[in-house]
Amino acid sequence: MSEAFLSSDDFDEQAHQLYNEGRYDDALAILKDGITLYPHSIELHVGMAYAYLAREDFAWARRSFEDALALDPDHEDGLAGVGETRLKLGDRAGAIRAFERILQLGFGDDHELMLQIGRALFREGLIPAAHRFFDLAAQAQPESADAAASLGYASHRLGSDATALYWLRRSLEIDPQYAEARIYLANLLYDKGESEAALHHLERTQPDEHFDELAIWRHIELKKTIYRLPDEDPELAPWIARLGEVAGEPDPVDMLLAEVEAQQPDGSARDPNQLELFGVLLTELHAMQQRPRQQSETHQVANLAGTVFRGNWEEILLQMKEAESDWAGAPLADYMASLARRGQAETGVVIPVTGAEEFIRGSAEAGVLRIIL
Repeated sequence: MSEAFLSSDDFDEQAHQLYNEGRYDDALAILKDGITLYPHSIELHVGMAYAYLAREDFAWARRSFEDALALDPDHEDGLAGVGETRLKLGDRAGAIRAFERILQLGFGDDHELMLQIGRALFREGLIPAAHRFFDLAAQAQPESADAAASLGYASHRLGSDATALYWLRRSLEIDPQYAEARIYLANLLYDKGESEAALHHLERTQPDEHFDELAIWRHIELKKTIYRLPDEDPELAPWIARLGEVAGEPDPVDMLLAEVEAQQPDGSARDPNQLELFGVLLTELHAMQQRPRQQSETHQVANLAGTVFRGNWEEILLQMKEAESDWAGAPLADYMASLARRGQAETGVVIPVTGAEEFIRGSAEAGVLRIIL
């Protein structure tokens, strides 16, 4: 069809398809032709800006976003894009102003837009701000596995491991096949020294779902250590092959560092369950002790299904049990014991069953519950 008969939407659709195929130069060519015919099309200017952004031509991207905003200063995609390019160009204050304007316009319930902004902030290391937008995304779409996982990543970077565990497991509750969240969770557990819990999750992933060598190394080492497998065991073969694809030839310097990190200061070998292959020794952050509360106080607790329970500790525990049909008529002690065993298997944390408050706080520390209030 002749370009003269193409609408601006036609140009936008063609460019969008090329963009999705990673053909950014071709998309730009289509968009430039479209803008020649339809210079006042905001969508074409925004599309061109995102194509430039994908090519990391940040200055050109900002100019195209600003062209779009000149036509409509309150265009949400234009504001999000110009904010992202300003971040890339070092103008953090300008970026935050653009993102705040989006919230002022009432787009805080657009969970895809909130995720986009949160990820842009996260990539630039603005973790508290990213967490805020991820939280808005989760509020707008409680069943979004992406939003829950993103909250987990941000919570971990902010030093709240218990909260990170909760949101990562919440993400997997929504989508058990979400490999990225499961791998992140396994790495977090490994860093906390919970080797068996880490392996529990790594064994639920496939080699081709891994794009970073760290978790693959850990999977191999944990299987060799816990199951006492020799290097040539067939069960390790696909993981070793994937490691070769991801990591390529081993770097002699990395190998030397790995040997050094495998030794204690006195020269003896580290406990294999605590081995850090790349010298990444993260200090476990313990939850701050909280002032004991009176039993009559009202609390709010969320489980992994996203259900919120309210009441004192005993009432909340009873509500949790009654909410699960398989446990509705069972003794409370049996319910707590079962959840504690399952939580320990998946997180490595021992959950106390000596009382309702101890059980709920322990479950929150393990990341299987979240105490809201």
